[in-house]
Amino acid sequence: MSFSRESKEEILKTDIEDDSAALAFLAGLIYSCGEIEKLNNKIYVKIVSDVEKLFGFCQKIIKRLYGNDVEPEISENYSVNKNTFYEISFEVEKFKPLLLDVVVITYSESWLSFNFKIDKNLILEEEAKRAFIKGVYIGASTSSIKLSSDTYQSCGSGYHLEFVSKSHDFLLELSSILAEYNIIGKIFERKNSYVFYIKDVNTIQDLLALVGANQSVLSLSNEIVTRELRNKVNRQVNCINANINKTVEASLKQVNAINTIINTIGLESLPEDLQEVAVLRLANQEESLDELLKLSTIKLTRSGLNHRFRKLIKIANALEE
Repeated sequence: MSFSRESKEEILKTDIEDDSAALAFLAGLIYSCGEIEKLNNKIYVKIVSDVEKLFGFCQKIIKRLYGNDVEPEISENYSVNKNTFYEISFEVEKFKPLLLDVVVITYSESWLSFNFKIDKNLILEEEAKRAFIKGVYIGASTSSIKLSSDTYQSCGSGYHLEFVSKSHDFLLELSSILAEYNIIGKIFERKNSYVFYIKDVNTIQDLLALVGANQSVLSLSNEIVTRELRNKVNRQVNCINANINKTVEASLKQVNAINTIINTIGLESLPEDLQEVAVLRLANQEESLDELLKLSTIKLTRSGLNHRFRKLIKIANALEE
């Protein structure tokens, strides 16, 4: 299960007891992902989601607020990448009280349209405002947050959470509401939609905590620690590899110089101090300078040993000219 769907299902585990907050939740959900559809001379407001538990959650609220006689239609809609999407349909005539209460539709003589201007009366109370944000999060949010424990392909090192809507004004109002909780994002246009997105991982955690996805906050915190540790290990490994490569290159250059001397004037023509380090290097071609010093009986510093090797390379270069 994706991190996004898991966080949404976590939110739905907790019932919304307050009626005003429950209505605000439905409002946020319909505002964020509702669509109008005409079918068999009937007009519907429909919601599509891959979170199956959402529909039982909505039914429970609707029955509590509007009675047992009012029940939306639920059907399995389609599948994408092995994810099944479900559709919940509200017939407008049957659900007119609900749709009017959430102030989401505007009637004309022959049609109705969405009203994307959020009715502030729905979110006057703090609990209702948080419930509204929950509804929007479940309806409009997507994320590219992938955890190490996920079975699907990782998205890399970045974190990204976004809300998508056909209404720029709606996202502006939403961003204003979220700013009250110091949750700041940016809005841009993408094809025929608008996107409010957050890339700062701390802000994403704040949003998850705001909508009640506390276990998801913990999972994300663990992921941050895991990635930082992995990156630290990778940096250390890269540093070690770089040092190994540097050691190998230096050793190869020294060995080549020594062989040049052997094949031309011979080691015996060299001063004794240079002969000693030449023999030492030939016998230990893969060792670093520090390791050579440990293996040698010669009393030298690392700098002194390196200086003698530079002398050997200088002699070999002169012989090759």
